[in-house]
Amino acid sequence: MTDKSYQPTIAGLRAFVAVAEKQHFSSAATTLGVSQSTLSQALSALETGLGVHLVERSTRRVFLTPEGRQLLPYAQTAIEAVEEFAAAAAGASDPLQGMMRLGLIPTVAPYVLPTVLSGLAERLPGLTLRVIEDQTERLLAALREGSLDAALIALPSEAAGVTEIPIYDEDFVLALPPGHPLSGKRRVPPTALAQLPLLLLDEGHCLRDQALDVCRKAGVRAELANTRAASLATAVQCVTGGLGVTLIPQSAVSVEAARSRLGLAQFATPRPGRRVGLVFRSSSGRETPYRQLAAIIGELVSTDQQVRLVPDPVAGRQ
Repeated sequence: MTDKSYQPTIAGLRAFVAVAEKQHFSSAATTLGVSQSTLSQALSALETGLGVHLVERSTRRVFLTPEGRQLLPYAQTAIEAVEEFAAAAAGASDPLQGMMRLGLIPTVAPYVLPTVLSGLAERLPGLTLRVIEDQTERLLAALREGSLDAALIALPSEAAGVTEIPIYDEDFVLALPPGHPLSGKRRVPPTALAQLPLLLLDEGHCLRDQALDVCRKAGVRAELANTRAASLATAVQCVTGGLGVTLIPQSAVSVEAARSRLGLAQFATPRPGRRVGLVFRSSSGRETPYRQLAAIIGELVSTDQQVRLVPDPVAGRQ
């Protein structure tokens, strides 16, 4: 009689399935990597617990009983589910396997995503990215709330509980209306911004704050244009239309210059710029794989853009 409180063990189910498929105790034991006596004990314990005779044993062959044939598909499904569970758990412990929610700021996403997505598909085929584009503060909030795993933003974030991994530095380029006298210059002093109507992105964009910081460090008060843009692409179109000038990161130059008659100028050294890196919750316990991801992103971006990789001192000590 079946003990209703009995719960079959994984070892018992594996023994039953192996014997049923091999129809031979010795072959089944070899498949499972156990001794024949261990296999027999596991199968006997399963039959005793279920109160059901599953196999007929003879000196030459092993036959399934009618009950065994009926229960075999359920045992096989259970073993498959256990294996899928173990595989999923292995993926969950490695953020570079399975699905990752990656945030990017709007002044990074359009310019590096094509290279990063294609490169990661080749380098990390087990990784599936869900991309979220948003402003820095909202990405950091999502990171703290757990609805985001990591984010690619301008550093420093100055956010509590967040670990930063610098990836690359890039220069700011002065975007000018077509035919502007400064167009093509390579040593424009940042102080020149005092005489130029500076077109800024809307509040919340880190590039807005960075542009104002360039002016502050140059000791000039920016002459702000009356136009503000919600995206860098819109800002560039406004500049092309003669509504002002703006700063764009070097990684955006090839894309934005290709779709407009934009004038460009380089700042004098030391050129103003920004640092981009990966941030994640310090409590996640995933620093090692995220540093691996940051290194791969850096390699991919640097092969396609004029950026300077930032050495990872932590990785260098490992």
